[in-house]
Amino acid sequence: MSLNLGNTTTIASGGTPNRRNTELALLVFAVIIPVFAYANVGLAKNDELPSGMIGYGLGIGLIAGIAHLVLRKFAPYADPLMLPIATLLNGLGLVLIWRLDHEPNLSPANAAPSQLMWSALGVALAIGVLVFLKDHRILQRYTYISMVVALVLLILPMFFPARFGARIWITIPGVGSLQPGEFAKIIIAVFFAGYLMVKRDALALASRRFMGLYLPRGRDLGPILAIWGLSLLILVFETDLGTSLLFFGMFVVMLYVATERTSWIIFGLLLSAAGAVFVASFNSHVASRVNNWLDPLARASNDGVTETAQAMFTFGSGGLMGSGLGQGFSRLIGGIAAKSDYILATIGEELGLAGMMAILLLYALLIERGMRTALAARDPFGKLLAVGLTGAFAIQVFVVAGGVTGLIPLTGMTMPFLAQGGSSVIANWALIAVLLRISDTARRPAPAPATNPDIEMTQVVRS
Repeated sequence: MSLNLGNTTTIASGGTPNRRNTELALLVFAVIIPVFAYANVGLAKNDELPSGMIGYGLGIGLIAGIAHLVLRKFAPYADPLMLPIATLLNGLGLVLIWRLDHEPNLSPANAAPSQLMWSALGVALAIGVLVFLKDHRILQRYTYISMVVALVLLILPMFFPARFGARIWITIPGVGSLQPGEFAKIIIAVFFAGYLMVKRDALALASRRFMGLYLPRGRDLGPILAIWGLSLLILVFETDLGTSLLFFGMFVVMLYVATERTSWIIFGLLLSAAGAVFVASFNSHVASRVNNWLDPLARASNDGVTETAQAMFTFGSGGLMGSGLGQGFSRLIGGIAAKSDYILATIGEELGLAGMMAILLLYALLIERGMRTALAARDPFGKLLAVGLTGAFAIQVFVVAGGVTGLIPLTGMTMPFLAQGGSSVIANWALIAVLLRISDTARRPAPAPATNPDIEMTQVVRS
């Protein structure tokens, strides 16, 4: 994939539609679909329309409407699909969490109202980004400051007790638990973009060619080895496999795009595999996840099967069209996992393969719009930043979906916009806002060239 980082050409002026009316029409559907899903769950569980359906619809509609008006004012040429897709995914996630609130033995209880509050805060943060971040290139000034901030956010969970076998949360009195890693992925993308924009020429140099690959020079391996070591430290001290894969994968993707060298991808995959095997050899938490992935039924619990095995059963029972919203048995998975890691299992059981494919296509379309934004960006920093943010989002979707479906070991990350978690939904709305700002700058028509009075006077004389 080549983004042509040296290309700084501008878009021709005049006649470029801003597509805000298209966005408004799509937002109407993005609000109506979750409301109908909400009604479907209520009818399935209680044989009547839920009492909070109107309030839920008005809340989602108000949040989406305010965001749309802000875009019209402050980013009129932003991508018209990102906001509707994010709104639809967020709305469906709220419906699924509310549906799981009505299942026994699933914690936390009544998580949907708090998730709606976190969603509103996420949209408010996105609005703040769009209002105060006039130009994404301002972020380039804070390349190394962002590195320091990201490291602080990654180190903070080490000073708090582990939960569910991992140290990825911090506790703030009066607020609750937050995952700093969700915000660090945005900040560290700023550092990667600024660093690679300056160093890409040196990193693209090759010393020799081996089996069709350009091997990087030994002294240029420093950046990828440093990030590899950082990801290993996160994995060892915080037992956070998901964040480790996310940061290392994001850096390798951005490095490949900046240098156009396939060899960096090969080295990245080899280092990632070596690091995972090394840590799994002595870390019991990581090793148990790998063993559970290799043979879920071999580690049967007192209830008969593990969560991973039960998720496989729910996908199988869902079939093509599913059992219907509210008519599955997600309570068999148990605990908090049903509302975070395994919320996709509820989709697979109740909406079937068709529903799963629809959700994954929404994610794929959102990722495609992010990559299209990177291609359209006029400056190298904007291109790399859009690739990094979109790559982080794509890796997170792949890691979670792959873990729940048994493709890779489970990592403990949350599915963006769908799963219960305040940190995740707030951070992902901020990520979408930065992409919208970059797309607005990329799609905005260039100003018409100023007229030259001398040329006009010459034309008058000649006529």
